[in-house]
Amino acid sequence: MEIKLYKPEYKTEWDNFIRNSKNGTFLFCRDFMEYHSDRFNDHSFMFYIDNNLIAVMAGHLKEQIFYTHQGLTYGGLIMGDKITTVDTLSVFEHITITLRQQGIKKIIYKTIPHIYHLSPAEEDLYALFRNNAVLIERNISSTILLSNRIEYSDSRKRGLKKAEKNNLRIGLSNDLRSFWKILGDNLKGKYCTKPVHTLEEISYLQSNFPQEIHLFSALNTKNEIIAGCVIFEMKNLIHVQYTAGTEEGKDCGAIDLLIDYIINVAYPHKTYFDYGISTENNGAYLNENLIYQKEGFGARGTVYDIYSIEL
Repeated sequence: MEIKLYKPEYKTEWDNFIRNSKNGTFLFCRDFMEYHSDRFNDHSFMFYIDNNLIAVMAGHLKEQIFYTHQGLTYGGLIMGDKITTVDTLSVFEHITITLRQQGIKKIIYKTIPHIYHLSPAEEDLYALFRNNAVLIERNISSTILLSNRIEYSDSRKRGLKKAEKNNLRIGLSNDLRSFWKILGDNLKGKYCTKPVHTLEEISYLQSNFPQEIHLFSALNTKNEIIAGCVIFEMKNLIHVQYTAGTEEGKDCGAIDLLIDYIINVAYPHKTYFDYGISTENNGAYLNENLIYQKEGFGARGTVYDIYSIEL
């Protein structure tokens, strides 16, 4: 096996591999990863057998720790369909030896939840076990298997009826600026935080990934945005990245109508609808009100796990 450290001249090869992998998403394409390259010291690896690229691992270094990757929701080993379990064990052997030789003390490894896999891709979980990895964080997301849905709760049904009476219009929107104002006000008022992405960053990302990043909005009879939802579209899955509404939007059930539209009108052909995590403090705190709303649509648990390997 040959292991290479990623360099900009490998960008096309890297991106093509991600697009054709069995468990990668556009979040691992270099134009997505590098929007925040000023915050992370990139240290990504590429793995070859007989000159054939079989896997890549996005990562960065910080204080003698290798992360996969703090700037991404999930990470870990991105695999081609030719990789075997024995190959995966060899990848982990090579990367642990390489990092140890570089003076790295620990690997913090984010797994890719199975819902993002286009075909079975949990060889890395076995390799983690073989390398004495310890589970250090578990977050729970709420996911709908669209071919086998659970009925909406009574509260979600009431929200939809309320929204339908208010003659709201739902559809795709290009008005990220108006939505980001709503989102920012929501997060500041409720959690004293800001969106993970600035307006400039999400606009940049959408311009680079117009087929994957979409804003759906709810408009009132005055043609004003009163709620919105930014989704990330994968080959088999829709992931909700941001949702927010004005007070008017919340009062008239606009978010309920938005989510129902995305599930049943825009993307009923996808395998999964992933509503995102509802945990904080490294998974130790569950936001019960937030997950109650998501589970009201019939979404149930998918875990996002993070492991540590001492080197």
